[in-house]
Amino acid sequence: MAVLDKKQNDKKLFLGGRLKRLRRDLGVTQARMAEELGVSASYLNLLERNQRPVTAQILLRLADAYDLDLRSLSADDPGGGAGLEEVLADKMFADLGVSRHEAAEVAELSPGLAEAMSRLYRAYLDRGRLIDLGVFERPDGAGASDQSPTDWVRDLVGAQRNHFAELETLAEAIVAQLKADPQDLGPAVRERLLTKFSVQTRIMPVEVMTGSLRRYDHHRKRLMLSETLAPASRLFGMCYQLGLMEGEAVLSDLTDRFKAPDRATRQLLKVFLDGYLAAAIMMPYEPFLSAMEASGYDIERVRPRFGVSYEQAAQRLTTLGRAGARGVPFFMMRLDAAGNISKRFAAGPFPFSRFGGACPRWNVHDSFKTPGRIVTQVIETPDAARYFTLSRTVRRVSGLHSGLEDELVVGLGCELKYAGKLVHARGLDMGAPITVEIGPSCRICERPACPQRAAAPINRTLLVEESSKSLSPFPFVL
Repeated sequence: MAVLDKKQNDKKLFLGGRLKRLRRDLGVTQARMAEELGVSASYLNLLERNQRPVTAQILLRLADAYDLDLRSLSADDPGGGAGLEEVLADKMFADLGVSRHEAAEVAELSPGLAEAMSRLYRAYLDRGRLIDLGVFERPDGAGASDQSPTDWVRDLVGAQRNHFAELETLAEAIVAQLKADPQDLGPAVRERLLTKFSVQTRIMPVEVMTGSLRRYDHHRKRLMLSETLAPASRLFGMCYQLGLMEGEAVLSDLTDRFKAPDRATRQLLKVFLDGYLAAAIMMPYEPFLSAMEASGYDIERVRPRFGVSYEQAAQRLTTLGRAGARGVPFFMMRLDAAGNISKRFAAGPFPFSRFGGACPRWNVHDSFKTPGRIVTQVIETPDAARYFTLSRTVRRVSGLHSGLEDELVVGLGCELKYAGKLVHARGLDMGAPITVEIGPSCRICERPACPQRAAAPINRTLLVEESSKSLSPFPFVL
């Protein structure tokens, strides 16, 4: 309390935009939040409009009422400005001269409006692609302006900081009933499926699976797993099916609460939530967090204790946001050799590019040159925030032919201030680490003289001179 009081005396906190965003993400009305905080609705309205500063007492009530990490409301939280900045960098807005500060201010004061602009811009890009292909409507008949199910679920998971307390509690209850050693969880899960739900688990030849890795036959009550799956993936498949059956009520309630806009998005959300539950069964919160902290977040050392893969453990690290027992707030990204991002999760702030890939200066791309080896790097984003990152290749079974695998890279990172807790950062000079400056996608990055630039910023003028050649292949007017 004394620390918060001191902070209030030093600097008044105007967090109206973050309060509105929090209320929107929680799905509660202004009247209900005011009641739970013990203030009047009119006072909360003043707080949200930045006409009153947020006091230390209100911060503590927020933390208590919503099981909230106060760091998520800190003044240095980048909020939603990054997405709006990308939108405003389009050439159609070039004459407006909207500054980065102005974009961040709009996102702070009106997070709903900033999100609406991002969705509209995404729909505009989708519409352009459909026109290029000669298609004007989606195959399912939905309008081209609709947000895609994948983007909708990603935005929701990001708003929740990839932590779902109800699923953690449910997973712990299931694990308690299994009474199994985490290193040998498979037999207990298989037995539970058989004795409680009469579901048989079978490992099937790849020819029978016809391109599927996991399939459940409702009529025969048979869970079929491809022979191409690694042991950790087979375990995940069984835990996924067990989660669907044990947690049907909780999964349905959560899915209903978030009000997905259509059936496809609702189904995708439920699949994600059950995948989250399966991972929580395989890696129960407290034992997993304790093992990671004791080992200095050494994934390779800890993952055999739970029978999981490197990627499964890395993704689980982004979910450790329980109040009073939080882990290091990691972010994670998975991409292929062409730079396509297939996964991105974050327990803390990280400016993922919403309309492009990862910066080529981040050595996550170089991991393909050193398969199976963890490579580290300290990066700095345009807002001067610094992060410690580690990247490693992983292999994914294609499911089409036995032994055929795809190579991907998993990039993991956290704010530099947490790096001291990581075994991979030992020996790093935390006072002056060697830092590589990275940016968002090249189309909006304004870092000059970058030899790896793939395009000039949209809101800058390309500078081409026949008498000289610059370091960057796309020089522009500063």
